[in-house]
Amino acid sequence: MVSPSFPLGIDIGGSGVKGAPVDLETGEFVADRLRIETPQPATPEAVADVVARVAEEFASYTGDSPVGVTIPGIVRGGIMRSAANIDKSWIGIDVNALFSERLGRPVSVLNDADAAGIAELHYGAAKGAPGTVLLATLGTGIGTALLVDGVLVPNTEFGHLEIDGVDAETRASAAVRDREQLKWPEWAARLQTYFAHVEMLLSPDLIVVGGGVSKKAHKFLPLLDLQTPIIPATLRNAAGIVGAAWFAVQATQH
Repeated sequence: MVSPSFPLGIDIGGSGVKGAPVDLETGEFVADRLRIETPQPATPEAVADVVARVAEEFASYTGDSPVGVTIPGIVRGGIMRSAANIDKSWIGIDVNALFSERLGRPVSVLNDADAAGIAELHYGAAKGAPGTVLLATLGTGIGTALLVDGVLVPNTEFGHLEIDGVDAETRASAAVRDREQLKWPEWAARLQTYFAHVEMLLSPDLIVVGGGVSKKAHKFLPLLDLQTPIIPATLRNAAGIVGAAWFAVQATQH
């Protein structure tokens, strides 16, 4: 029997709910990740049932350890303030209370890009990086996480900056590249416009690019001309789960 001492990270996405217990010494999963389809419609009660199923699956690894949950939206003071790629009925819900009550132990909820940023900071591409680090996840939209001297500035939405009169992610996300069948140099030109604008606003010391497309970073990152070093994320699909588990433990210590 494994000692029940590992925090559980659960990553709620538009298509799947994924979870695994995490060893915070290494940032690695202690058991194989479990993925369950996101219920449709993805209402709070329906998703809470799936989160409970994931938690039950790993009970022998986690015991009463804290649980961290990522969600595609803004979470302030435990309250859901926006709902991207998830049912609009989430808005206004106390998600910390919803999941804590359902699981019978402390649950801490945070934005999915923030969780990925935390994971890359502690275990991935941004580990040991000083100053201001921006993580940008290029996927259906553009998610962002801002970290200053190792501290998260939560709920940034730099993917929604208006550039040349349009919402940035509607021009430069990975989904747009697929939809418009853009060649790598064409897409890189759009990313150049976006990242140069963000660089001007934030003066970051490092930019980390995540999302599934980061696997092909060599095809587009070298085409960018920025003052800031820009590198691919390393944790990829594990980042949300790992960041959520780390966040959950920190939340119970404060």
